[in-house]
Amino acid sequence: MGSADAVKAAIGSLFRWDTLLVLCGDTPLFQTESLAHLIEEHHRQGNAATFLSAEIPDPSGYGRVVRRGERVIAIVEEEDCSPQERLIREINSGVYVFERKALAEGLRELSPNSTGEFYITDLIRAWARESLPVSAVKLDDDNEGWGVNSFEELVRAAQVLKNRVLDRCRRQGVNLIDPSTTYIADGAVIGKGSVIYPCTLIESGVVIGNGCHIGPFAHIRPGSRIESGAEIGNFVEVTRSKVGVQSRVKHLSYLGDATIGAKVNIGAGTITANFNGREKNVTIINDGAVIGSNTTLVAPVRVGKKAVTGAGSVVLKGRNIPAGGVVVGVPARLLKKRRNGR
Repeated sequence: MGSADAVKAAIGSLFRWDTLLVLCGDTPLFQTESLAHLIEEHHRQGNAATFLSAEIPDPSGYGRVVRRGERVIAIVEEEDCSPQERLIREINSGVYVFERKALAEGLRELSPNSTGEFYITDLIRAWARESLPVSAVKLDDDNEGWGVNSFEELVRAAQVLKNRVLDRCRRQGVNLIDPSTTYIADGAVIGKGSVIYPCTLIESGVVIGNGCHIGPFAHIRPGSRIESGAEIGNFVEVTRSKVGVQSRVKHLSYLGDATIGAKVNIGAGTITANFNGREKNVTIINDGAVIGSNTTLVAPVRVGKKAVTGAGSVVLKGRNIPAGGVVVGVPARLLKKRRNGR
């Protein structure tokens, strides 16, 4: 029955806190820094209530912040605005800080509006009329106040969140060749000097070191770690895997539940067959190994240091390749050991 009724339903469980932060469920773009600044200003000014506002070019659909001089006297919902109030471009973002005791008392005294609902904005108006200290803190970025009430608005919000992550990556020294086709999730970490090529998707929980080359058309899934100087090329998918320093996975490959050592070369079309229908299994490829094109490694399996698989080999589960070993065929068979690793 309105925003104030929603807060009233929860306030009885919040007795441990003196100051309450109230947000709407359909505004996902607020940043931690903005909320922290709001709370700081609330305490600094000694307010009964403080809320976030924003000035936007088109305020249609939002409640307007009405001031007398600098003092906030009301928040008026659009349907209740006078023609003059509709011209106001400062809007209410729907984020408030209250002192709990004052809020509880105010909610008890609040009356329903003409629709039978209880609005927090009516509480702001009542307190301002009683000369209780109420103020608004303006957002530096008006995008933060956008609500999501349609799929179109959801796409718009997702684009804002995406751009924030891309901007942060650029500030940290990551070279994004084509940001418009690159998706990097919040929670991914990418080192300085790395280059991300077009049409690349990097999910949350991924760690990429310094000086890596990723993409184009690469998909790095959660739980993956790409060490410094490694290369993940076009149409490569990596999930829950580690790719070691200066290793290369250049073309059309899938690495799942794999641990790849340093300076390993993974040939085009290599597949780690990690799922047996019941559980995921691990592939280990040690330093300096060379995996031939179109090799299938049926996990669990281990490839020794500086070992080689011939093109098209199928290495069956448990058929570990010794250090320096060379295998070919379907199923793969050991030919010889490389002399001195050559």
